[in-house]
Amino acid sequence: MNIMDYLIIMLAMIVIINIINEKWIHLQSDIALILFSLIFSTVCIGINALLPGRPLSDALQQFSGFEFEAYLIDTVLCFMLFAGASKVNLRKFRQNIKAISLLALLTTVVSSLLYGILFWGAAIIFRLPVDIWICILLGCIVSPTDPIAATGILNKLNLSKNVTSVIESESLFNDGTGVALFVFFKSIVGHSGENNFLVVMLKEVLGALAVAAVVSFLLGRLVKLTKKPIQQILISVLDVALSYVICEHFGFSGVIASVICGMYFAYIMEGQERKRMVYDPNNLYNDFWDILDSILNAILFVMIGISVLNINISAYIMAVVPIAILAVILSRFMGVGISTMLLGRNKIPSSYSLMEFVSLMTWSALKGGLSLALAMSTKGIVSPDQYLIVLNTAYITIIFTVIVQGLTVKKGYLLIEKHKAGRLRKQSDDSLLRG
Repeated sequence: MNIMDYLIIMLAMIVIINIINEKWIHLQSDIALILFSLIFSTVCIGINALLPGRPLSDALQQFSGFEFEAYLIDTVLCFMLFAGASKVNLRKFRQNIKAISLLALLTTVVSSLLYGILFWGAAIIFRLPVDIWICILLGCIVSPTDPIAATGILNKLNLSKNVTSVIESESLFNDGTGVALFVFFKSIVGHSGENNFLVVMLKEVLGALAVAAVVSFLLGRLVKLTKKPIQQILISVLDVALSYVICEHFGFSGVIASVICGMYFAYIMEGQERKRMVYDPNNLYNDFWDILDSILNAILFVMIGISVLNINISAYIMAVVPIAILAVILSRFMGVGISTMLLGRNKIPSSYSLMEFVSLMTWSALKGGLSLALAMSTKGIVSPDQYLIVLNTAYITIIFTVIVQGLTVKKGYLLIEKHKAGRLRKQSDDSLLRG
């Protein structure tokens, strides 16, 4: 099966699912794609198990052979991150820079370590064949919120711009921390001798910043020399692709570089807004990245759903499911709580209380394809039994956060807003009485 066959199947599934959802189901489109592709894949597996036949079995085997990790990490991730970063509200980002920095760095580190401790404690109770280092490695895989899932789903839920800015910006930047942690603990598990997290982190982040800044600055100068929208689009594509490839070659964070490129070009285009209204009245530049982002997001969510074809079930699955869900919620809650307390109550965005803000940031923390790709990259580093536990845990976490949390995050947001309004009203009444 060649790449065109895969593309046709993907596009056919996207079209069919979206039409069914638009006519009858009315779920948020990205959630519908992952949910129904998962159901379709599960049904195919069930039919093949009950009525084994060579055509279906061969088709499933060929389709499950698609290299998801290579597709995401080596091909489309940089463009999806660039598109997401280019939508970040720069004014809101500057207003919330301290909160975003703490959440992106400290929350990811704390959540990863706490997740590892919680999972390890449960593993001892249920006798899972994993040690503390593998458990922390799992925390590094599932703790960072996924920028693709966040921007793809939260943008369509009509949350306030201030809240959306913090959630999106945190998810765009915390992957760098997560990847650095992952590299560090993966080296411990694999005994490769890389034993200095600070060195890994500085190399990942500073190298990415340097590459993205230099490449974006040089190509950004070219943008100002042309008034052709198509040419500006091609320059932006070249910018993120070149920065990503250079970073991956030298061991820097291509994830962070892609985000920096997206935000830098957003800054350039914002500065040229009046001029662009003359030579680009149809806003082709923004439309291109919006359309590309929508297509790649749709393909990604379908691929997550059908990747169940390539995932074997661990013998410990009955223990893994509740452990994975509880550990990711508790570790995220505690990680955000610690970071927010250090931030200070007066710096919490949108006048939220500590509990309101922590609850919202916990329940809106969606995971996505990057976690699955990282989990798949542990093959050969850990034993086959341990690999199945890692892969199953990552997949369960993604499905739970995207489907369960994704479907309920707007309702949770409205409940928190209602609670905040009542609290502020009570505080106002109390101050009037005291006055």
